[in-house]
Amino acid sequence: MGIKGLQWFVANTCPDACTMVNLKEMAEKHHISHPDSPPVIVVDAMGCIRHWYTPESWVCGGQWQEYLANLQDFIKAFMAADIKLVFYFDGVVEQKKRDEWVKRRLKNNKEIARIFQFLKSYRQQPGRGMFFIPSGLATFTRFALKFLGQETICSLQEADYEVASYGLQNNCMGILGQDTDYLIYNTSPYFSVNKLCLDRMVTVMYSRENFCHALGLNITDLPLFACLLGNDIVPEDILEGFWQKCVASCPPKSQSYDKRANIILAVASYISRVPCSYGSLKDLEEMLPLASDKKLLYRGVESYLLPGQQSPWLPPSVSNSQIHLVKQETAICPDQEILQLVKEQHVRAENYMVYNVLSKGEVECSNSLEDELDPELPGQALIYRPVRQHIYSVLLESGKDTCGAYPIVKEWFVYFGNPMEQPDLVQPIQLDIPGGTPSLRTLWLTKGPEVQTLRYSTFLACFHLQDMVEEFQLLDAPVAAVCCLLIYLTLQVDSLSLEDLNAFVAHTLCLRGKSAAQLAGLQLPQVDSRAVQLGSLFIRGLTTLIMASSACGFPMNMDDLMPWKVFDGKLFQEKYQLSHRGCSLEELLEGNKCKKEEGNVASSKHTQLLLFHHIIVRTGDSSGEALNLTFMGLRPNLQVEDIETRGDIEARGEGSNLLPSK
Repeated sequence: MGIKGLQWFVANTCPDACTMVNLKEMAEKHHISHPDSPPVIVVDAMGCIRHWYTPESWVCGGQWQEYLANLQDFIKAFMAADIKLVFYFDGVVEQKKRDEWVKRRLKNNKEIARIFQFLKSYRQQPGRGMFFIPSGLATFTRFALKFLGQETICSLQEADYEVASYGLQNNCMGILGQDTDYLIYNTSPYFSVNKLCLDRMVTVMYSRENFCHALGLNITDLPLFACLLGNDIVPEDILEGFWQKCVASCPPKSQSYDKRANIILAVASYISRVPCSYGSLKDLEEMLPLASDKKLLYRGVESYLLPGQQSPWLPPSVSNSQIHLVKQETAICPDQEILQLVKEQHVRAENYMVYNVLSKGEVECSNSLEDELDPELPGQALIYRPVRQHIYSVLLESGKDTCGAYPIVKEWFVYFGNPMEQPDLVQPIQLDIPGGTPSLRTLWLTKGPEVQTLRYSTFLACFHLQDMVEEFQLLDAPVAAVCCLLIYLTLQVDSLSLEDLNAFVAHTLCLRGKSAAQLAGLQLPQVDSRAVQLGSLFIRGLTTLIMASSACGFPMNMDDLMPWKVFDGKLFQEKYQLSHRGCSLEELLEGNKCKKEEGNVASSKHTQLLLFHHIIVRTGDSSGEALNLTFMGLRPNLQVEDIETRGDIEARGEGSNLLPSK
């Protein structure tokens, strides 16, 4: 997050600290001075996501093909300049940052409530001023970058610390992001992603040296300076009295500066006047209302020291060659080989959530675009919890105690009504499969076709579909994923209607063959708020599928679970609105147009639809939930054109949970 107001302060009061640079020219100079190492820019991906997501539509669930094309263009621009990129993502939330993480999530809830209020009032997407990143964007961005051949790393601790360390240790050309912490760390040059112009490959580079000169500080003073302004470790509310004293002793130099700028100048002036020693830091700790945590300032300064660095504000014996090693906490997974494997996969951004479960039994999920005032649609965190409970049982089978009880998993999931003062304590639930739950060693380390079938059946068992392996394998993998998800949602969400499911199915099958340009050209006369939440629910379902596949040894190719294969926000909105206006499934499938222009695509849709139908029929027969594919409006031996009417369905009394909404 960085330091509040510091980015503005540097840009507006320290012009010498902001230099427009040409990255291509810098790369050429790097080649000359370092002929044996290519120029590398390490990218704080979480700080760049808002910059990368430029599709006009953001509220409908994401324009994923457009977004993928944007990432590709971004990468190509740096490749043309012969610059290698290394992307870092947050892989954990450290305990010292948990309170701040929760505070931001609760703030996001208020922003989301305003978005839905706007949607209901105007039936249009709000302006960019209310922009909120599509649900799951951070998760899918890291898979997208890997798909595009980029080196992608998921952190084991605070990501900005690992980014700064990587830049320093690998002699990187710079760090690209939008976080003033990179001005505080003594590391590679800091480039602004917000000021980046890809066409000309220019951006602003911030100079620590010139920044310190403007404030009368040394570079080694910057960690203390950051802490005394307030950051993720030292909260601002305990500093207000200190700020007042600093401002009183250092009158504003200019009436044009705002209150925050005057505080920044006053704190810098204070630091420059006191002896640079550990004793001075202890005096500050006595001055501040730190309550019982008297080491807060100490830990804050320490957190900015990269490996091998020291601070004159800390005891000489304190070096960060040790203090920032990832703590070897007692993992709840007793198998060290499995733990090492999942850790390596986590760092390479190859799995989702499983390392967090196996290493510390604690997971989190940020906000989704959900309407707190819609009583018929529960939050995605609650809808998918039963699946996660089964996934936890797969992961923690070897961690059961002598009584057969699983370890509890702590969940920090955002949903309305959850104050997030404490994590939800979630009990894993054992799978109901013959022979019991297979071990992770079997699922992850054993080879052979029988094991692959076991992986797939275990994966489906997380969704209560373990008896349908053969049927699912008849479907194209992306369609199978959607089928699995929709069956689960049908059984889990009472308010899901025939029209909703028709829209999902038609949207998925029609997405294939459409280009990013075609999808970008879709025009929506209005936006439906319920469809917005359903789109977000679907995307979170895809992350749940990824988690299940990661836990079960990857029975499904990760690429087949990506949203650009199976979802487009505007296309879903279009199908949803048409479906709720009474369009038949044939019309939703664009049947006439496809038959005239894309014969092979039409045939493929027809085949997949009938296979989809067969699976739903099997599920309905075995579950007793009367699924019977009433939502498809088809019988097994009928063609796509033979659509049943609402009267036919109601006359049979089928589909109590799936009758069209009135």
